[in-house]
Amino acid sequence: MAEERLHANLVLDRHGPIEVLRIDREDALGAMNFEIMEALGTYVTELYSRSEEVRVLVITGTGRGFIAGADIAGYHGAPQAVFDGFQRRSRQTFDAIASLPQVTICAVNGYALGGGFELALCCDFIFVNEKTKLGLPEIKLGLLPGGGGTQRLPRLVGAVRAKEILMTGRMITAQEAVEYGAALEACAPDALIPKAMEFAESLSEMAPVALREAKRVVDDGLDAALSAGLTLEQRVLGALYATDDGKEGIAAFMEKRDADFKGR
Repeated sequence: MAEERLHANLVLDRHGPIEVLRIDREDALGAMNFEIMEALGTYVTELYSRSEEVRVLVITGTGRGFIAGADIAGYHGAPQAVFDGFQRRSRQTFDAIASLPQVTICAVNGYALGGGFELALCCDFIFVNEKTKLGLPEIKLGLLPGGGGTQRLPRLVGAVRAKEILMTGRMITAQEAVEYGAALEACAPDALIPKAMEFAESLSEMAPVALREAKRVVDDGLDAALSAGLTLEQRVLGALYATDDGKEGIAAFMEKRDADFKGR
């Protein structure tokens, strides 16, 4: 299917159960303004209703920048209410991405700074190209991240490393992102999208209900006591065993054939 332009700076490409959303603002290294954030939020809200149709979302950028932070010019000298309004909308959009039932993959093609890194942190998996630089430089402006950076980054890399990145404002390399546990894999620039799509395709072949539940159980379990998480795991497993896909998966294993999952 041909690319569909959702907004002047957002392009959508559909590949069956996989959708690829690309931030297309190459001249500004993908810098995020209110209009792009609003369009992104609208798309994500609509995607919630298509969890049976779309199983995996890949988010990427254009050129040397994924999202090189917020468009500072947009709120330079702006009233407090304007600044606060942008932060509230960012929080709504990023939280919506983080809680999508679909598996989300961020293919970071270039600079991912400030809100760009925070958007990536909302995704289930991050792939980076070997030239990617990531960071939360807000402290250099006398500010702090407002899109979840102070909370999601420590959950991936630990409190000490997150404080070091936040308090120095330094950019980390692709290799460091993998080493710290923030990114899954670093690829050559021309291999980034093929690698992300290969991974997305492998996930899209899994039993759809089990795929969604795997994401939910891990995410919900991280915010619960271990005993509550274990109880949730057992309850979900029992429910999956009763599904048609659960029965088909076991039958296919016993019959030494590929499973034909229907998503029910």
